[in-house]
Amino acid sequence: MAITRGQLLKELVPGLHAIFGTEYKRYEDEAAVLFENEKSNRAFEEEVLFPGFGEASVKFEGQGVEYAQTGEGWVARYTNETVAMAFSITEEAMEDNLYDKLSTRLTKALARSMASAKQTKGAAVYNNAFSGSFLGGDGVSLVNSAHVLQDGSSGTNTPTTQAELSETSVEQGLIDVAGFTDDRGIPIAAQARTLHIPRQLVFVAERLMASPYRVGTADNDVNAIVSKGMIPGGYHVNHRFSDANNWFIRTDVPNGMKHFTRTPIDTKMEGDFETGNVRYKSRERYCYGWSDWRGVYGSNPS
Repeated sequence: MAITRGQLLKELVPGLHAIFGTEYKRYEDEAAVLFENEKSNRAFEEEVLFPGFGEASVKFEGQGVEYAQTGEGWVARYTNETVAMAFSITEEAMEDNLYDKLSTRLTKALARSMASAKQTKGAAVYNNAFSGSFLGGDGVSLVNSAHVLQDGSSGTNTPTTQAELSETSVEQGLIDVAGFTDDRGIPIAAQARTLHIPRQLVFVAERLMASPYRVGTADNDVNAIVSKGMIPGGYHVNHRFSDANNWFIRTDVPNGMKHFTRTPIDTKMEGDFETGNVRYKSRERYCYGWSDWRGVYGSNPS
């Protein structure tokens, strides 16, 4: 349905002092630090696990060499979604120059809606990280203590006992990340990169990440997380994280958290011959997800 003069009536009255509701400041692109960004040229993208081989075994004198077996593992699929929004203005409203008066605000409002949708979709991957309704290629949630490995064992990217954000829990998370193995049980040199939190934990994170000494103690011990640079990218607040207690560590494991862009944002305008209305549309196509669960470590203490 088109925007009519009746919906913009005050714009026709001289002396209107101000219009409010669309000039709010926006948070930065908070989803950008949660994923690695890649381009896509297909309706969907697939990434497949190749587990390689386990450790080599000893060959005793006179015995034959052992032949290893391998093959493809599970597949991660990313399906690009189209996100769009449009509005139209009647021919009469255009004749009365209402669009000229509102063009900047309408354009900003459209851009704001598109950007908000993108941030929400990116945060949703983390908000659903512990949910059994959102499964990865290995059949379990993104953050889980029972990731099935190709050698028949299991891996975990969450603490045994879910813990709130603290010096102790983050240190344990860093220890757990350093203990990641590949799908054949061979240790990998995984390290933390960034800490990601909801707005409710910003003060806890600041004390934890900014102080050179241990937080909340009378001891003069150094803050080992800071002194060793264990989280070099610092912490990042995401205002669309829905749980006030969940926190995440992104690691340097490749092909972990992924954001594919099929079509960048594009805005078009066209007239409608039959009604004389002018239509405006903004559209982009993308998807968020993950391939390797080792790309993130998380705790769900709530």
